Amino acid sequence: MTHPIEVINLHHRYGRRVIYESLNFTVKPGKIFGLLGKNGVGKTTLINILMGFLRPTAGKCLVLGEDSHNLSPAARSRIGLLHEGHLAYEFMTIEQVEKYYSGFYPRWRKDLYYDLVNRMELAPTHKIANMSCGQRSQVVLGAILAQDPQLMILDDYSMGLDAGYRRLFLDYLKEYVGNEEKTVFITSHIVQDMEKLVDEIIFIGKDGFLLQTSLDEFMTGFKQYRFTPENNDRQLPARNEVIIGSDYDNSGQYINIYSFKTESEVSQHLAKNNFPVSKLKNIPMTLEDAFIGLMGKY
Repeated sequence: MTHPIEVINLHHRYGRRVIYESLNFTVKPGKIFGLLGKNGVGKTTLINILMGFLRPTAGKCLVLGEDSHNLSPAARSRIGLLHEGHLAYEFMTIEQVEKYYSGFYPRWRKDLYYDLVNRMELAPTHKIANMSCGQRSQVVLGAILAQDPQLMILDDYSMGLDAGYRRLFLDYLKEYVGNEEKTVFITSHIVQDMEKLVDEIIFIGKDGFLLQTSLDEFMTGFKQYRFTPENNDRQLPARNEVIIGSDYDNSGQYINIYSFKTESEVSQHLAKNNFPVSKLKNIPMTLEDAFIGLMGKY
């Protein structure tokens, strides 16, 4: 079986700054994969490498079974790409955009394009130049869906979209994957959207840290514990193999601990390291809470 995306021993740096070191992961077909990481960790850089726009320092990427720097026209026609913002030809009208793009994609779905775009209640002759940022986004996303691609790569799809249209587009994405072996690889700064959408998550950190897991496994296995410190100092438990992260809650009264370990294991670790603990409790988290716990606030 050909995987839509395979990243093999990928290395990349900008000057002395290391972005990836021995990065390896596989994206399976028929899933929605969320790529999560803080600003500046290389999410857009990775998409540039996957599409052949940027050559990595070492390693390689396979997209639809082909080397990302030698993608055939046939392979590119099966990829729907949203790249660093919603770029559109401003001199075109809504209907001109549809007619122009339809000539490049044999599986073009005119009905999908207009189903999304007509919700703006604008005339087909309305020019892109006279649209708001959010309206342009709707045209671009409609054009990507209409391509009926086998693989969709979306770099921060939410730019300019209001909450209602974001929800609508997420519904379309779920239907797009549906019963066919189509795949979505997506980044977003709106983590709460990802919680409703993705099947698997890939986390990338500033130190090249990588975790690939299903959403269910991550939300079940990664936990937040809270306790009241028994002394008045402001020391936080150090990050290590047990304590993934720690911080004070908004009130400053409680310490939050983030860990893949059980409550008992965390308690024993804290006690062993002379950290007095009172009433360690497991606190439910959203994906956004868990993301901050795993990656840190700053």
